[in-house]
Amino acid sequence: MHVQTLLHLGALIHEHGSRGDTSGACMRAEAAAVLEPLWQGVLAPERLAAANGATCELPAAPESVREARRFTRTTLQRWDLTGLRDSVELVASELVTNALRYAVPAGAPGSPVRLSLVRWTSRMVCAVRDPSAVAPVTKEADFVAETGRGLHLVDSFSENWGWHPLNGAGKVVWALFLVPSVPVGIPH
Repeated sequence: MHVQTLLHLGALIHEHGSRGDTSGACMRAEAAAVLEPLWQGVLAPERLAAANGATCELPAAPESVREARRFTRTTLQRWDLTGLRDSVELVASELVTNALRYAVPAGAPGSPVRLSLVRWTSRMVCAVRDPSAVAPVTKEADFVAETGRGLHLVDSFSENWGWHPLNGAGKVVWALFLVPSVPVGIPH
């Protein structure tokens, strides 16, 4: 199942293409490496290299969305990826909002939602783990409604997104981003 999932992800990425990688080969290889820890069900702090990943546990409370945006902003600043800030911050807040709205009972004890950011070569992933095994559902676009556009925004602002059920309980919803390359010789 694990290998099949990665192959399915690679086929999905190849089928839909990468916005900047015409061969798709680079993205498939990097996506498999970046998303591997997600299939294990953890992006725990002790499993992430300090320079390549960060994770934040969030309680079932409305202020967790604000904390997710703050965590994303400071992590991207530390990685010198401020050019991705608006997109990743928006996607992180949408994924955390969905987790809190649809996957976690209000006031659930502890920190049932985990936001993880991982950078890998020319890609980075924003992933949200929650305790529900129910798949995220993209609703029909209703541009006058106040809710229901979150996954459309995730799709628009990320290179690709998806979800994966975890072996015990829960799921991980992830979004993949292309990291802008810095031309050789230009300091960053």
